Amino acid sequence: MFSIGGKIMLVRMSTENFKSFDGPTELSMVSANKMRSNPGHRLRVRSTQLLKYGVVYGANASGKSNLVDLFIFFRECLRTGLPLSSMQMFCRNNADNRNRESRFEMQFTAGRHFYAYGFSALLSERRITSEWLNELYQNGSERLLFRRDDRERPVLGDVTRAGSEDFVRFEVYADDFTGNDTMLFLGEMNRGRKYGKDSKLLFFHEIYDWIMNHICIITPNTPRITFAKCGMKLSLPMINKMLMSFDTGISKVDIKEISINELRNSLPAQVFDTLIQSINNRTFNRKDPSFKMTMRSYDSYFSIEADGHEEPRVTTIRLSHGDSDNGFYFSEESDGTRRILDLMDMLLDDRDDIVYVVDELDRSLHPKMTEHFLNTFMDMHQGQQMQLLFTTHESSIMDQSLFRRDEIWFMERGGDNASRIYSLDRFKERYDKVLSKSYLEGRYGAVPVFSSFDFKK
Repeated sequence: MFSIGGKIMLVRMSTENFKSFDGPTELSMVSANKMRSNPGHRLRVRSTQLLKYGVVYGANASGKSNLVDLFIFFRECLRTGLPLSSMQMFCRNNADNRNRESRFEMQFTAGRHFYAYGFSALLSERRITSEWLNELYQNGSERLLFRRDDRERPVLGDVTRAGSEDFVRFEVYADDFTGNDTMLFLGEMNRGRKYGKDSKLLFFHEIYDWIMNHICIITPNTPRITFAKCGMKLSLPMINKMLMSFDTGISKVDIKEISINELRNSLPAQVFDTLIQSINNRTFNRKDPSFKMTMRSYDSYFSIEADGHEEPRVTTIRLSHGDSDNGFYFSEESDGTRRILDLMDMLLDDRDDIVYVVDELDRSLHPKMTEHFLNTFMDMHQGQQMQLLFTTHESSIMDQSLFRRDEIWFMERGGDNASRIYSLDRFKERYDKVLSKSYLEGRYGAVPVFSSFDFKK
């Protein structure tokens, strides 16, 4: 049986000709070999050391959010194919880019093996031009698992012998897919396709599952829907302790059960529909579709639990301050408290092979609260194979006691208005250097450059 089994970590994410990224752009989670600080921030996979953390700095409109959008776009293409909006997602700083291919690739490790999955597209025509999945070897060679080029039929690598049941099944699927130039074949192989536990095509499901369900993306202004192992009730004592440690003024969190109709009335129609769709996707065609999840809209916070095929149980929270028995609604709390509750799942999550990608992690948080959150996250997940990649403006956490130099990245727009990303490690700073001061002084770039104007009447 061929399977990618094993815990998975992100190795690299790269793109070209996408939004503000013009030329080839890559963010790497591979650590520098000679750096000795924070050894617990690295995990060895064969001869490669991978980083658990990555923090991206940059001025407003430098392209930081576009990096997060890259992960969102990658998954959206897998789920539903190239969206209509993708026709304007090529880098429009250069008119020639309209007729130039865009490229997207994610490299990751599963167990002791390395893989690269990606695709290219002519976005202005909403057309996939190629797609590939390769196993990568330490000597620089690679092994083809599958590939498709332009409108030709997908081709399977040597993972199964010709004439076998799996091979015949693949041939049928490939024939049916031929000519489909807006969808990804990896996504197609997960739409109603069933694989036996010994199938050599099982890797199609495993790779899709990791990308779709083990990369958790958190943006500032979108509802937060996650499937976590820990339900709100199970985690309540821990939540209470954490909220008190963050000095939010909250002394206790209580749980109140509500009906599905009450939930519907508490949410915008589009948010509720998205939630129900997420539940249906989670339970469809599963023998035991049990799950626990938390859901966050701008002014609401809910937990939903399902045990088998029974109707989901919905609960919400009431928050107490000091010795008062009067509960406060989530909508009555400050933006900072809401943000901490937004990020609480990240602290409680006990999964190993998950990557958190967070845009503006420090939004609405005091600098000391951001630092406390990061220290808590690192302490609670010490030894786990969990990664955190986030964007921020908070310079006070640019500290070599908190992050390694190779974990800190800068995003900057050049004279051509295209984004480029580079690592702090290129500057080879001393271990005792005050990085935040040098950054704000402009030593590393990636800061706003203001101009003056005459505002006299």
